[in-house]
Amino acid sequence: MKRLDGKVAIVTGAGTRREEGVGTGRAAAVLFAREGAKVLLVDRDPEAAERTLAEIEAEGGTASVFEADVAVERECRLLVDEAVERYGGLDVLLNNVGIGGSGRVTEIDTDTWDRVMDVNLKSMAMISKYAVPVMAGSGGGSIINVSSIDGVRAGAFYNVPYSVSKGGVISLTRAMAVHHGREGIRVNCIAPGHLNTPMVSALSEDARELRRRAGPLGTEGTGWDIAWAAVFLASDEARWITGVVLPVDAGTLAATPLSMREHMID
Repeated sequence: MKRLDGKVAIVTGAGTRREEGVGTGRAAAVLFAREGAKVLLVDRDPEAAERTLAEIEAEGGTASVFEADVAVERECRLLVDEAVERYGGLDVLLNNVGIGGSGRVTEIDTDTWDRVMDVNLKSMAMISKYAVPVMAGSGGGSIINVSSIDGVRAGAFYNVPYSVSKGGVISLTRAMAVHHGREGIRVNCIAPGHLNTPMVSALSEDARELRRRAGPLGTEGTGWDIAWAAVFLASDEARWITGVVLPVDAGTLAATPLSMREHMID
């Protein structure tokens, strides 16, 4: 048997808007389908999600596209309803969608702050609001929220709205895990580190090299690294794991700046 046989999964941010590279949502959707899940591919850009769908269908998997702006509560409810309508239930929710937000606290504006919080944090709460009763009604499920190492510690850039939203994701994960454990629902969080994905395609080679050196493993991650962690947390192999923040970061959170000094200085 495949690891997710018979399961129905929702993946938000499942598309890729650029042809180069693979984002975490697209990678997770492809792996979920490979492991036997039926996958609802949620994205604001249906053409981006269609690229993911084509890859899944070429491998013989089952998936379909649903266009939604996850910052809107009504659309959060509709995407959950659609998964149930198309596939008969819901077992796995990967809250993956996220956008950047730059600036120190003295530089941010309310429009940017509100949009980042709506997309990165409110969306996860609102989709879960409608997913939890469906999962509870069928005996449980797995919710996986994607945060960031920037939600744990200050990152390489001035990005207060992004960091705060990702810290909120961690708090949301822990609260949900406690509140819904008796309903058979596991809620966990992945904190990606320095990935090479389309989201950071604008970074210079020098910036990417510095990020690579900062991790004890000395390598960049990819969307597939996050996707494999999501497969594990979605599967029955993780049946006794909930409320966990799992860094997938080449060991970056285990280090301090001084502990990596020999690798950071030429």
